[in-house]
Amino acid sequence: MDTSIVAKIVKEIEHYAPSMESQHAGRITSVGDGVVAIDGLSNAVMSEIVIFEEGKGKSLKDSLSSSGELYGLVLNLEEDGVRAAILGDTARVAEGMMVKSTGKILSVPSGEELLGRVVNTLGEPQDGKGPFKKPTMMPVERQAAGVIHRKHVSVPLQTGITAIDALIPIGRGQRELIIGDRGLGKTTVAIDTIINQKNEPEATRPICVYVAIGQKESKTARIVEELKREGAMDYTIVVDAPASAPAALQFLAPFSGAAIGEYFMDRGRDVLIIYDDLSKQAVAYRELSLLLRRPPGREAYPGDIFYLHSRLLERAARLSDEKGGGSMTALPIIETQDGDVAAYIPTNVISITDGQMFLIAELFNKGVRPAIDVGISVSRVGGDAQTKAMKSVAGTLKLELAQFRELEAFMQFAQDLDPVTAERIATGSRMAELLKQKNGEPIPVERQVAILYAGTHKLFATTPITKVREAAHKLIEFLDGNYAETLAEIKKTGAISEDIKKTLNKANEEFRLAHKELFA
Repeated sequence: MDTSIVAKIVKEIEHYAPSMESQHAGRITSVGDGVVAIDGLSNAVMSEIVIFEEGKGKSLKDSLSSSGELYGLVLNLEEDGVRAAILGDTARVAEGMMVKSTGKILSVPSGEELLGRVVNTLGEPQDGKGPFKKPTMMPVERQAAGVIHRKHVSVPLQTGITAIDALIPIGRGQRELIIGDRGLGKTTVAIDTIINQKNEPEATRPICVYVAIGQKESKTARIVEELKREGAMDYTIVVDAPASAPAALQFLAPFSGAAIGEYFMDRGRDVLIIYDDLSKQAVAYRELSLLLRRPPGREAYPGDIFYLHSRLLERAARLSDEKGGGSMTALPIIETQDGDVAAYIPTNVISITDGQMFLIAELFNKGVRPAIDVGISVSRVGGDAQTKAMKSVAGTLKLELAQFRELEAFMQFAQDLDPVTAERIATGSRMAELLKQKNGEPIPVERQVAILYAGTHKLFATTPITKVREAAHKLIEFLDGNYAETLAEIKKTGAISEDIKKTLNKANEEFRLAHKELFA
């Protein structure tokens, strides 16, 4: 047979049946904006780690340093090759460079030694305290637990914020969205919740994971310092993907945080994870998807943006006893533009979560902290995630406050109001004052119960509105000094017995007589 014909046949066979070498290796055909197109790698799988030919390092932890190996993450599988995001310095990548598959899915380190540490998206230490010794590697992408492996959310996660614990309670294993415009205190609510966990018994205290996505590094550093000052870093892990990080690392950061949290959940522990914020993750994902040449969907976002957030938030769960009984509670944060909750991303995340806390500018400008609108905020777990004590004092509070907000507009016409309406406005305004709280000062649940008990039993009915918060503060000091055992009993039992009610009534009357200047 003519040798030219044989050569032609061999060439055709090689074209349609690539060699084993070509299945595990490829060559970069184009590079730009942190994304590379690779010819070859026919056996690559989604989320697989690939390695670029330059550099001689040995671990994934060296991927962002100039001397270590440089890695990429496969995100698109195409007919004639793959597209991957560069996990590191894009200046080190050039066309024609060889790429090899590793056969490994992207994973991050987790374990007890991460507590109190600040890491980046790849789990690399960022706090100068040295590398981890024996971490457990957890896959960044993991299927959420099925319904059969979950159980009812019924254990409260105390935030230390009275307006939340009383009106929109959060349970361990829940997903509660914090939503509002910029600068209204969304991050403050999340950080106060982390700080408040120091009031929980050490055996049941949740491990906290704070994921900063696209934030200024100065803001994240300030948060870390606050957590250290309050003694909260001992049980907290911070995952930082700052605004200066590549879009791929900002997009992956929440998944890395979830993977780190799942290590503890799998071992029967409770976890609280904050995603601050998913709006910036969506922007990073849009940028990355368009660079990968995925077709844009509604409002120029990729059509699978819903899947991005749903597969992330579905990983929050309370596992069944057969699975260890651990839980992961997610508090995602979403930033709105001028209160537009009907925009694409807010409606997506609202539909995925189990409730929402709306922070509104109108209340913020009036000095209400936190600026949560209890009328439109909701928790789908509700009273199931409250202690009996809190449920008994906060039963009708939400309805009363919602009615008060509606009547508030008529306060300027108070002289024309009937006595019933005037009394409702007076009562509502005092209860609204009781729910105001300073930033960074979470209140233990037993103190919240004591304050609300006093408020619902008209202790502050004759107190001038401007002095209500002062009176509540002095009441707690009085109870701490004289009735500490009663507060401890409320915390221990989670209920208000008849004996405790009698004691609180007696204490409130003693306080009234001792502080006559606070009561008109």
